[in-house]
Amino acid sequence: MIDLHCHILPGIDDGAADMAVSVAMARAEVNQGVSVVACTPHILPGLYHNSGPAIRQAIAQLQGVLQQEGIPLRLVTGADVHVTPDFVGGLRSGRLLSIADSRYVLVEPPHHTAPPQLEDFFFNLVVAGYVPILTHPERLSWVPSHYEMIKRLVQGGVWMQLTAASFAGAFGRNALYWAERMLDDGCVHVLASDAHDAERRPPDLAAGREMVAKRVGAEEAQCLVLTRPMGILKDQAPSSLPGPLAVADASSMSTLSTDDALAPQRGDARGGLRGVSGRLRRLFR
Repeated sequence: MIDLHCHILPGIDDGAADMAVSVAMARAEVNQGVSVVACTPHILPGLYHNSGPAIRQAIAQLQGVLQQEGIPLRLVTGADVHVTPDFVGGLRSGRLLSIADSRYVLVEPPHHTAPPQLEDFFFNLVVAGYVPILTHPERLSWVPSHYEMIKRLVQGGVWMQLTAASFAGAFGRNALYWAERMLDDGCVHVLASDAHDAERRPPDLAAGREMVAKRVGAEEAQCLVLTRPMGILKDQAPSSLPGPLAVADASSMSTLSTDDALAPQRGDARGGLRGVSGRLRRLFR
């Protein structure tokens, strides 16, 4: 498996407090079958003043320690980047980091208020050649009142990354409900741990994969933790990777043809494309 969202770097945000915790997290990742971890500390002006060069240096240091400890875990660059002005400029300058220097970038919006013009923000990222991955939308308090916007973003090329522990109820019943709802609707592209330590919020990607497999099947669960993450590391175009599989699709794949199996996803656009979703979809035709 590949974990694309993990706060494993020591002492630079609200994740691992020190190197000992980082090493314990790395051991936990390997013990459950994870071979690659994207180191994704917060980049949030005013609170976490991390930058691309500093993150790269911290990754190199931790990778060296893991090699000394004999822990076979490959670390790649990344960041949990909060919505900020001049986002594209920050990526191009190296101040902000995408995942493994690919076109895919984790984006974390505010938790309690939907930012104005969020769809335009994502539209500009896609136009600039990036694939935004919205982090843990199931945990955002404003998603229940903006779920139609979430679906429009998915239709328009924005990927969704859910937290493995949400499926175990670790973030409450609301997060569990929206995690399952998004998974059932075929709106989830990546599952990640978003681990912050070795005990309170430990790496738990294997448990999340098993819970997801019970709803959408083992093949789609594998896509969430390996197939699409591997495609991200290889910087493959989104169109070359399998799209999310909704529960309705998973239950009918054995009897329907390929065209019929895709029909429910096409049906999501009934009523016509509106706003930014329409513009984004036309870009990729």
